Amino acid sequence: MKDNYIPLQANRDFGGIITVYFDFFKQNIKNFTNVFISYNGVFLIGLLITSYLLVSGFLGFIAQEFNNDSFVDGNEFELDHYLYLGIGGFLFVIILIGVAFLNYSLSTSYMIKYVETRDENVDKKEVWELAKSQFGNIFLFVLLLIPIYFVFVIAAVILAFIPLLGFIGQYIVQFFLTAWVGVSFFEMIQKKKGVTEALGEGWKLVTTNFWKSVGVNFILGLLLGILMMIALFVPGIIIGIYTFHVVENNVDYSQSIVSTIVYTLGTCIVLIIAVYGQCLSQFVNGILYYALHEKAYNENTRATIEQIGQND
Repeated sequence: MKDNYIPLQANRDFGGIITVYFDFFKQNIKNFTNVFISYNGVFLIGLLITSYLLVSGFLGFIAQEFNNDSFVDGNEFELDHYLYLGIGGFLFVIILIGVAFLNYSLSTSYMIKYVETRDENVDKKEVWELAKSQFGNIFLFVLLLIPIYFVFVIAAVILAFIPLLGFIGQYIVQFFLTAWVGVSFFEMIQKKKGVTEALGEGWKLVTTNFWKSVGVNFILGLLLGILMMIALFVPGIIIGIYTFHVVENNVDYSQSIVSTIVYTLGTCIVLIIAVYGQCLSQFVNGILYYALHEKAYNENTRATIEQIGQND
């Protein structure tokens, strides 16, 4: 209902951003999950196939390490599982890029449509159309992330040589990078700007509000991490109990269909939850973006004042 709309375009302090994030989360989690499932179907199937290949490969190598008596031809067995791991790893990288490409787009487009329509019942077709219209820029954005993250890795390695302060510095740089990339992506889709222009604007907004940007991503990233761990609690217990059963009863897991199914589903669930968590983390930077943008430009405040003037 439009009466329940949570205004996002407002200059908020650190605590206000966190509060509004959870209000938005509670209100929109069901509808966004529907959007997520609707447009991630192919990738979810791909993750299941990838999980099967990776699990089959790893189980084979573990069995070989312990000299499993079920081997008929060790060289052939080893080659098969190298093949499983190779294909599974390749598919994983491709799917990971595709998932990043799609879900950054979906979560950003969903929040933009929420602001435009001022309605929690965002139409998933409108979300898709907005994301699809920006696929060219989104693809270039994802490509530019490769050198950006390469520089980050170099900086992280350098900081690793500095005791304690380097460890803290790594996390500060990591959360700054997350904020910059997320805010820039919102600027690109919201304002329909080019990639470099959006990255420049995102840099300005985040550096001007450095500690707020880093702090919001740290606190909400930590809380989302805990939430994802809770989501993994039940499947984790099931897999743990089954693994105990395998070890205690000396089950030949390399040849067991049940073992393959259990570990494949477990791996797939972990990957799906990780992908979903990526969407939720982009919502963090959506709330941050609107707060920083309003602080810098007061667009919503001015529009509200003008509207009051017209009504008078």
